[in-house]
Formats: sequence, C-alpha cells, structure tokens
Amino acid sequence: MIYFLKGFMLGIAYVAPIGVQNLFAINTSLTQTRKRAYITAFIIMFFDITLSIACFLGAGAIMSASEWLELVVMGIGSLVVLYIGYSIVKSEANMEGGTDVDLPLAKVITTACVVTWFNPQALIDGTMLLGASKATIPQAYGYVFIIGVCIASASWWLGLTTVITLFKAKITPGIFRWINIVCGAFILFYGANLLWDFIKLAKTML
Repeated sequence: MIYFLKGFMLGIAYVAPIGVQNLFAINTSLTQTRKRAYITAFIIMFFDITLSIACFLGAGAIMSASEWLELVVMGIGSLVVLYIGYSIVKSEANMEGGTDVDLPLAKVITTACVVTWFNPQALIDGTMLLGASKATIPQAYGYVFIIGVCIASASWWLGLTTVITLFKAKITPGIFRWINIVCGAFILFYGANLLWDFIKLAKTML
C-alpha cells in the first residue's frame, strides 16, 4: 500500500504543473459540451498515462541520449504548440458548445498527443521523477507504484474536467475571452521558448 500511495502522490505532483496539458483541458471544458469535455479528458489521460509508463521505463533517458531525436521533437513540438496558442487567442468567446458536433475527433487526439508527447521537458522531468523513483522501489512492487501514478493521472483529469464543467455557467463570454487570451498567451510563450531551445540546440549541432 505504501508504494501505491507513493506512486499516487508523485503522479499528482508530476501531472499538475504541466501547463499546456491543463490549459488545453480547461479550454475544452469551457467551450465544448460536457460529453466532449470528458472525451477529451479521457484522450489526454491516455497519452498522459502512456507517457508516465514510458518515463518509468526510461523513454526520457533515451531522448536525452539522442540529440537528434530531441531536436526533432523540439522542432515539431514548438511549431504545433505555437499554432495551438495562436488558435486559442484568436478564438471567439462562444460558450454555447454548438461547435461540438463539428469538432473533428482526430484533431482532439492529435492536439492531446502533441501537448503531452511533444513536450521534451515533460519527458525529461518524467524520467527524473518516475525513472529515478524506480531505482528506489523493490522490483516486485514496481507495478504497484506505477498503478498509483496512473490512478493519479485519471483522478486529476476527470476531477479537473468535472470542476470546470460544473462552474463554467458562472463564466461570462467576456471573462471567457480573457481566459482565452491568457491561456493562449501562456501557450505561445511556452512554444516560443521551445522554439528558442530548438534553435540553440540546432546551432550546437550544425
């Protein structure tokens, strides 16, 4: 039980600060119907859990060992994140959820994948938090630990979506417009930093 609790607490500590993922989930919960919000939450949860397991097994360490792989992830990730941020800033303050039916599910899946797996810092941080923890856990209890991490991820995304959908009725279009601007600005800032890291890494390799 102690290893499950350790995994759960570390899982919450790992997923809570990942800004781009959280902003994407919040924005979806505010703009789409409850059904689509929960579908998005489950999609993000899937990519988050697979990332956590991969980090636990050492995927972040593999990326850190390959500068070319890190360069590719940074380059593609920065451009897509910048596009996501720009789209949020430019989106209209429409809170009716009427666009839910026309929102391609493939776009939701792609965006959720990008904000999770195309985040080099999340891969590296995940390796440091989860991969390093693996060395301190008896091999027989490793699966208990990672189950705790996975349940923490599920609890976080479902809880966040539930809270936002319950209280979004109190958010006016004007407030939502500012939320869009702030969320989009943060994502643009993150994308710009990721692009700058890509440029610096590319200079050292060329």
